[in-house]
Amino acid sequence: MHRMIKVVVACDSFKGSLTAAEATASAAVGVKDALGCNADIVDIPVADGGEGTATIITAALGGKSVHCRSHDAIGRSVECCYGIVDAGGMSPLGVIELAEASGLTRLTESGCDSLRASTRGTGELIADAYFRGCRRFVIGLGGSATTDGGTGLLRALGVRFLDSRGIEIGEGGGELPRLASIDMSHARKDILECRFTILCDVTNPLTGVSGAAAVFAPQKGASAGDVEILERGLARYAAVIRDTFGIDVAQMAGAGAAGGTAAAFMAFFNSEISRGIAATLDLCGFEKKVCDADLVITGEGKIDLQTLGGKAPMGVLEVACRHKVPVVVLAGSVSDSLRLCEAGFAGVYPINPPGMPLEEAMRTDVAGRNLRDTASRVVRSRFAHVIGQG
Repeated sequence: MHRMIKVVVACDSFKGSLTAAEATASAAVGVKDALGCNADIVDIPVADGGEGTATIITAALGGKSVHCRSHDAIGRSVECCYGIVDAGGMSPLGVIELAEASGLTRLTESGCDSLRASTRGTGELIADAYFRGCRRFVIGLGGSATTDGGTGLLRALGVRFLDSRGIEIGEGGGELPRLASIDMSHARKDILECRFTILCDVTNPLTGVSGAAAVFAPQKGASAGDVEILERGLARYAAVIRDTFGIDVAQMAGAGAAGGTAAAFMAFFNSEISRGIAATLDLCGFEKKVCDADLVITGEGKIDLQTLGGKAPMGVLEVACRHKVPVVVLAGSVSDSLRLCEAGFAGVYPINPPGMPLEEAMRTDVAGRNLRDTASRVVRSRFAHVIGQG
C-alpha cells in the first residue's frame, strides 16, 4: 500500500509574475509531478495584507466579489473590486484592500504625485460596502501610493480638515502642514463605529526617522523636499489629533503603515490592528489544514532578511512549527539563506536557473514553469525513499 504524503502548498504572490493563486497552483503541480498517486495536496494561497489579500480571504470564506466606481490616488475615476462575505446571523463582512483604489499599481511612475496622492477612493469603497449592508470590515493596508495619513479616506466619510481660517484644505499629505482643526460635524459616525480589523505587517510609527514619510514616501516617488513637507504634515496631523481626541498616534507602532492610514484607523475608527499574515491564515483555517502535514511549501518573489519581519512565508513557518511540520520556501530572488534556515526554514530554494535573464524569468509562463520544476525537485529529494517504494 502506498503511504500518502500530505503537502500543504501556501504561496504568496511573485510580484510582477504570478498571483498567489497562480504561484500556489504551479507549485502544487510540481508536487503532483513528484509524488504521483502518493500525493495528498492542499493548496492555500496566502497574503500578508497587501495585494491579493481581499481575493484570498473572500474566496476562503465563500464570499463574492463586488464591483463599483471609485477614485484612484490622483483622483481619476476607476472601477474597483472588493469582497463581501455573508455570515448567517451576523452582518456581512466587507473585505477591502487599500491598494485596490489607492495603490501604486494604479499609477505609472510618471503618474505618482506624492504630495497630492489621496486615500479617498478607499473611503468610497468602505461607504459602498456599508450601503450594501456590511457592518464588519477587514482592511488590508499594503501597496499604497499615498502619504496623506488616511485623510482622504476620512473625507469620503464626511470628516473635514480645516486651516486656521476654517477653510477646508486640499487633498493629499502636502496640504497637511496647513491643518489647524478637524470638523466631525458631518462625519459618518455610523460607519466609523462599525467593527474594523486592519491587516498590517508594518511596525513603523507615523513620524520620525522611521516614520511614514522618511521610510516609505521615497518609494512612492517623493523627492527629498517632498519628504520634508510630508513629515511636517504628518507631525501637524498627529498634533491636531492629540489636541482634538486626546490620542497620541505619532509614535504608535504601526501607525505609519500605508502612508499613515493606520493612524487614521487608530484615531477615528472602532478598529483593531492585526498582523496581516497571521489574520489571513486564521481566516483561511490554515492551522487546521497544516497540523497533520508532512511538508509545507511556501514562497514569494523575493526572500531575504525582511521575510523574518512578518512577511507571508514567516507567518506560514510560525504556524507549521507549532506542529513540527517542516517548511521549505521557494523564491525568484534569494539572499541570506543561511539566516533564514537558522530561523527555522527546512530549505530555501531559488527557482530561476543560473544565468536566466531577469526579463525572461519574470514572464508569467516562465515563472510558473520554474516554480513547478523547483517544487518537483525539492519534493523528489525529500521523499525519495517513499517514491522509491512506489
